[in-house]
Amino acid sequence: MSLARASLLSVVEMVFEPLIVVASLWAVAAAIDGRLRPQYMILALVVFALTFPNEARLPHPRGRAIVDIVTGWFMTAGLLLAFGYVSGYLDYFDRHVLLTWAWVAPWCQVGGHFALRLTLPRLRALQGATKRVLLAGMNTHGIELARRLQQDVYCNLQVVGFVDDRVHERLSSRREYGVLGRLEQLPQLVKSQRIDVVYLALPMVSTPRLRALLDALRDTTASVYFAPDPFVTDLIQGSVDSVSGMPVLGVCDSPFSGASGLLKRASDIVLSLLILVLIAPLFAAIALAVKLGSSGPVIFRQRRYGLDGEEIVVYKFRSMRVIEDGDAIRQCTRDDERVTRMGAFLRRTSLDELPQFINVLQGRMSIVGPRPHAVAHNELYRKLIKGYMQRHKVKPGITGWAQVNGLRGETTTLERMQARVEHDLDYLRNWSLRLDLYIIAKTVWVVVRGENAH
Repeated sequence: MSLARASLLSVVEMVFEPLIVVASLWAVAAAIDGRLRPQYMILALVVFALTFPNEARLPHPRGRAIVDIVTGWFMTAGLLLAFGYVSGYLDYFDRHVLLTWAWVAPWCQVGGHFALRLTLPRLRALQGATKRVLLAGMNTHGIELARRLQQDVYCNLQVVGFVDDRVHERLSSRREYGVLGRLEQLPQLVKSQRIDVVYLALPMVSTPRLRALLDALRDTTASVYFAPDPFVTDLIQGSVDSVSGMPVLGVCDSPFSGASGLLKRASDIVLSLLILVLIAPLFAAIALAVKLGSSGPVIFRQRRYGLDGEEIVVYKFRSMRVIEDGDAIRQCTRDDERVTRMGAFLRRTSLDELPQFINVLQGRMSIVGPRPHAVAHNELYRKLIKGYMQRHKVKPGITGWAQVNGLRGETTTLERMQARVEHDLDYLRNWSLRLDLYIIAKTVWVVVRGENAH
């Protein structure tokens, strides 16, 4: 949820698309069967439970929203189909109804989503008057917060200005926002300017001056929030929690704890088992081809960093004539003389990664996550890239967010590796099961196109 998204819009967005899916099921069933049978009422409850709450998609570009809707729907439909087939309940439904609904539902969702976008002005009007915002601290992150509030079309906040004690020469050169006064004038400005919300873009340190300011603001009706400085804005699954009754601010943590961790592990086991069963003949054929193509083992084992920086052994089909796992490893480059003829094909199609589904079952890896680098490369880049080791807060993956965004294959420059790390950290901040399924689907497309593979 966006920083200033109003509660009414959030509630509407959570229930709107699940209700559309249910309504489309009932409409199709009534149109084909002539009446709404009890089994479709039960199916509607199951579908609503699977799709509620709906993901917030209004801030996303239209193209991404469409892809998310279609991907999410086919994930839900596939799960229902698999359960219905295994349990035998599929026989209670008219196949024509289900097939028609499977194609109608996503288009109804897309249409409903864009209809919701068109009604946003009316929804905002129902939320009440625009709230007036004053920011304390005209620094880089304070101005960035103001800019985002102004550009957020779903936000009902209006930035009135700033307060700051520094002389004009020390303030940011950007002048689209005015300085209304000094920090000690903040409580009076809140009253005189009818301010509803105050954001403190100031260091979170305990000083008599700051405590006095907070005490004075308690004498107003404004809501007061801290906007953390850059020291704590680059959070990995940042959260507010308590330890033995004491409040703590999480700066860097794994997104896979509690129920999220169980969901991630369960999806890894189910998907990897299914994939290994489906690719068993291909797996055996590749193993035979590698063995006959050149001397050496079929499976190449290499040390990598796994969860929390612990060393793990990762499996791959051998694609080179050499077995390198020392302190200095040369990355594979285009037309590398070490790559075998069969190995070139395996690397281009990423089929050399298939044994890593065994690593997933072992619990060493996940299907989606930051790609594991050789230990030698990790020791090099952790000294050069800030936050590099934070990507090890989760298990490494067979594919990842960086790989489906053009950062697959050789990293020829430090900037390219830094971009890969930034994508990995972005994945940790925004993880969801739907994002995992989207990455898996996009990986297939990237592999078919053969992008950056050698």
